[in-house]
Amino acid sequence: MSGDVVGRELLQLDVSVIHDINTFFVMSNANLIFFMHAGFAMLSLGSVRAKNAKNILLKILLDAAFAAIGFYVTGFAFAYGEGNGFIGTEFFFFLDLPASRYYEWFVQFAFAATAATIVSGAVAERTQFVAYMIYSFFLTMWVYPVAVHWVWAGDGWASALNSDPFLGSGVIDFAGCSVVHMIGAVAGLCGAKVEGPRIGRYDAKGDAVEMPGHDSGMALLGIFILWFGWYGFNPGSTLAIIGTSEIVSHSAITTTISGATGAIVTLFYHHARTHYGDGTGIFDLTLAGNGLLAGLVSITSGCSTVHVWAAIPIGLIGALVYYHATDFVTNVIKVDDPLEAVAVHGGCGAWGLLATGFFAAPDLVKKVYGLEDAGGAFYGFGNVLGANFVFMLVVAAWTAFWMYPFFVALHAAHMLRVPEEEELEGLDMSHHGGNAYPDDPSIGGADVAGIMVELQRLKNEVASLKTEKDQV
Repeated sequence: MSGDVVGRELLQLDVSVIHDINTFFVMSNANLIFFMHAGFAMLSLGSVRAKNAKNILLKILLDAAFAAIGFYVTGFAFAYGEGNGFIGTEFFFFLDLPASRYYEWFVQFAFAATAATIVSGAVAERTQFVAYMIYSFFLTMWVYPVAVHWVWAGDGWASALNSDPFLGSGVIDFAGCSVVHMIGAVAGLCGAKVEGPRIGRYDAKGDAVEMPGHDSGMALLGIFILWFGWYGFNPGSTLAIIGTSEIVSHSAITTTISGATGAIVTLFYHHARTHYGDGTGIFDLTLAGNGLLAGLVSITSGCSTVHVWAAIPIGLIGALVYYHATDFVTNVIKVDDPLEAVAVHGGCGAWGLLATGFFAAPDLVKKVYGLEDAGGAFYGFGNVLGANFVFMLVVAAWTAFWMYPFFVALHAAHMLRVPEEEELEGLDMSHHGGNAYPDDPSIGGADVAGIMVELQRLKNEVASLKTEKDQV
């Protein structure tokens, strides 16, 4: 062989090896992202009442299943097919999708399934099974992938990868504060608002009544699994390891620091408020766990483009956003969200976009996106903040535009909420052949029996008082 032929073969080998290494890296991180469904399952299981355990677990299982089919049929095509600034128009049903890009489908499917799963927490314990299956399909086939195209596809109108980026920088949303977390949260908010709160969630005065989950240990296990999965979610969003290892490790560190800050700040902030409020001084496990998630969500947009020190104020403010957003959702707009998904993913997703607009360092923006003269407001630039703020509003409006009427239509067709007697009994008994804990007689049908016993006791008291009055 001539030297030129050998050189060309070595070059081809190098390209092949680089592709294989990058594919292995992306697939490994996609596995981590997919494993987050185990975390969602455990968190959701622990956060609902025992009589609905099977129901929430099966819904999360089906999230992944329906997302796979929906993303295969149209989702990937709308998101990543070449088309125009609004939508992709190729690769439906994998048609003409090169095998060399299959790994891209797999990781993006894992992201899509995550967005759908966020909704399940907001509408838990009172949603019909058929409605759940329908909206999972709709979200992953249309609502989510179109918004993904805008910000993550090279020709998307808002993408920082666009040759003519929006407002000079495009939207810097590295791992999905907008298209994953905000879409899931806004869709969940629409569903929870339309179908109303669980029976007993608010008293006659409209004040919220606590409905704690049945297993704090299981919920915390879920949170740790989600934390672990976030190391695929954020660092893995480089979608390559050759030549990007510093960006990968940087993203892992900022993710860790922001999440840890969120947990600590939420824990002690609540302790201080309860100490100086009613004197109880509570260290709340559930709030600390959700504070961790708040910090992780808050750094998702800017994990690769903010310096490590900035992860602390981002996580700190994210914790406060989560804490007060929960109060707003529960007590002001009266939306019943059993897993506080709207506050964690919606409030902190919006804050994460804005935080990147404030803290994105120009040197890191150039390193990650190749952009000149782009950065955060704290560095004298306004383009990232402006682009991210506009996109935050657009994504919220896009999701609400499709999902609110969608849930209203399901409600009008009596396909959204389960009947009252089934909700009281528990969805496991009415829909899944019995409760998840058959050795515990207090779960499921016993709830209804207890209510009937209490009603009979009250009737007896009324009859007794009436008898005493007649005697007097």
